[in-house]
Amino acid sequence: MSADGILRVAINAPLSRLFDYRMPESGQAVPGSRVEVPFGRRTQTGVVLEVAEESELPVSKLKSATKVLDKEPLFSATDLWLIRFVSNYYHHPIGEVAAAAMPALLRQGKALNPLVQYLSATAAGKDTALDALRKKAPKQALLLEVIVDADSISFPELDKALPDWRRARKGLVDKGLVETYEAIDNDGGDALANIEQEPGPDLNPDQRAALKCIREMEGFAVNVVNGVTGSGKTEIYLHLIASELDEGRQVLVLVPEIGLTPQLVRRFRRRLGIEPLLLHSGLNDTERLQTWRTARNGSAQLVVGTRSAVFAPLKNPGLIIVDEEHDSSLKQQEGLRYSARDLAVARAKKLDIPVILGSATPSLETLQRCRDNAYQSVELPTRAGNAAPPLLRLVDLTSHDAFDGLSAPVAIAIEKNIASGGQVLVFLNRRGFAPTLICTSCGKVSECARCDSRMTVHSASNCLRCHHCGAERPVESQCADCGSNCRPLGQGTERLEEALKGRFPGEVVTRVDSDTTRLKGEMSKALAMATSGETRILVGTQMLSKGHHFPNLTLVVVINADQGLFSTDFRGAEKLAQSLVQVAGRAGREKRQGEVIIQTAFPRHPFWTELFSGGYQGVTDSVLIEREKTLWPPFSRIALIRSSATKRNDTYAFLKLAKCWAEDSGIEGVRVLGPVSAPMERKAGRYRAQLLFQSRDRAALHRLLAHLRTSLEGSTEARRVRWSIDVDPIELF
Repeated sequence: MSADGILRVAINAPLSRLFDYRMPESGQAVPGSRVEVPFGRRTQTGVVLEVAEESELPVSKLKSATKVLDKEPLFSATDLWLIRFVSNYYHHPIGEVAAAAMPALLRQGKALNPLVQYLSATAAGKDTALDALRKKAPKQALLLEVIVDADSISFPELDKALPDWRRARKGLVDKGLVETYEAIDNDGGDALANIEQEPGPDLNPDQRAALKCIREMEGFAVNVVNGVTGSGKTEIYLHLIASELDEGRQVLVLVPEIGLTPQLVRRFRRRLGIEPLLLHSGLNDTERLQTWRTARNGSAQLVVGTRSAVFAPLKNPGLIIVDEEHDSSLKQQEGLRYSARDLAVARAKKLDIPVILGSATPSLETLQRCRDNAYQSVELPTRAGNAAPPLLRLVDLTSHDAFDGLSAPVAIAIEKNIASGGQVLVFLNRRGFAPTLICTSCGKVSECARCDSRMTVHSASNCLRCHHCGAERPVESQCADCGSNCRPLGQGTERLEEALKGRFPGEVVTRVDSDTTRLKGEMSKALAMATSGETRILVGTQMLSKGHHFPNLTLVVVINADQGLFSTDFRGAEKLAQSLVQVAGRAGREKRQGEVIIQTAFPRHPFWTELFSGGYQGVTDSVLIEREKTLWPPFSRIALIRSSATKRNDTYAFLKLAKCWAEDSGIEGVRVLGPVSAPMERKAGRYRAQLLFQSRDRAALHRLLAHLRTSLEGSTEARRVRWSIDVDPIELF
């Protein structure tokens, strides 16, 4: 027993437990605050989850925390609930969850409100004649002028305003014209900046009915805004956000990819008259801490971010919106494998606030919950502004040869649309110049030495690159086996771009994929060119298939749709339909009706009949019947235990042990399948395999996973592998 209590601390370590420490002598820690503690041979920053009266260990054997880092709790009681929920549901070490819920600088023990250095002018500096100083030291004069105008200015602000200010500073300090001081950084960023608002369009009857339906629900409710592409889902978001802001509440908007934020943020800014706070992977550590702090203290009224923003602390939350809720990017695929969409629903339920899930192609899990009346479906069946849905047609590649990926009907359609002032999007979800390099004589293909995959040809850099492990080597002009010439086989976006520039030399062709948008600002630049109409032909991957509005786009061409028809993934048909419907939705969103051409070598495949006759709903109705018969999600719950090792036997030995313990657990109602190799067994030199758990009883599945997690963590076999539990996986690889 301890008079001050025992601290139960979550530490960033791969162990599913809390660690007990005595209260430090120098301060009093409370749940939600960070403490510095000795951990092994190191000092770690941990989060206090509980203050208990006793420990399982004698108090005399407990170490003391060395320092309390937060005078006030960093995490609220609701934030701590979310950390526990995530750890329990995804069976992930709670210390790693707590670490994922805060910015890197806070994980490192840095202050929530750090000291920031400022420059201010001395009395002598304020009285200095700037004209005289400009003649002798123009850079010093410019810096002094900025400081005097601002009264005082922080070092980070000077870095933005005058990148080379530091040399001039020394001269001003030596002359006694400026001085440095430190103050706590309480900067809230630009979140409260007032911007002139623009009026929005009048809502159509469908939108008005949708808003009325959503507003009739009080407290927690999951509203699925199921609207065709171009139906005006964002207008629904804007009206709901405005209502919450008027009541002084905060709104969190989640988007699947950083590339979707520029257009959305511009629209929010113009319509709402505020600067949204952005949380995404493109921020540096200092920026992430500042935005996190601004969300936490409540000065950020609107927070827009990618999946990790679901952990953003909010002082007064009123609404959570998940845009493109079906998108796989909302599921974290490494480390802590959480679904931001599902956590948004769980968090909203805990907070007793509404959550909006928006999509033109909702996931089958979401659609089934609507059918079960767990979620409310709000339909937007027509495009806003009386825009007509695009015309769809297939081009049979068995009847029309394709040169550089483009068939004759496609080339003619592109030429026709450009001639009439339209814009064209050519969609191929495969980056690079060509998916493989092949010997023209013996047929040998260039393979990755570390993965069970082929090397992709990248023409611009004249290299072969593995898109799985990142390995690179120069393009081989001759076969290493027979000495014959090698040539690229197949098409990637880079090759398509080259072919289109050759066929349409007078037009601006812009490629948008992860190779061309790596540098900061490149994505925004490409989207601006496309939106203005300067770009006449867009070539891109799935980065262009959702969320973007191109007013002049009249034709969408899908180059290789067949790769999803014969997928081994049980979600293959669902993903293909989502991809096609989303990219098709970019066409004809304003006055001119759009056209969508899909090239296929299998025009009589039943998938096309379902899609063309019934749209996305036609595909999902068929797939749901099939899933119910086979008991795949959403009619069951699944989880994977994944394992990888440099030795194949170690991978399988670990999973066989897990299966043995699962079968001996006495927990019934869970089917265990495997172990089997991952579809790509070897990646980055490691052999990968997995064990699948399937059950209609979610509680039984989680009891078994909890049992296995505890048992496996201490096993000898676990030390030879990297392993993880993936609950509700969306990728079986």
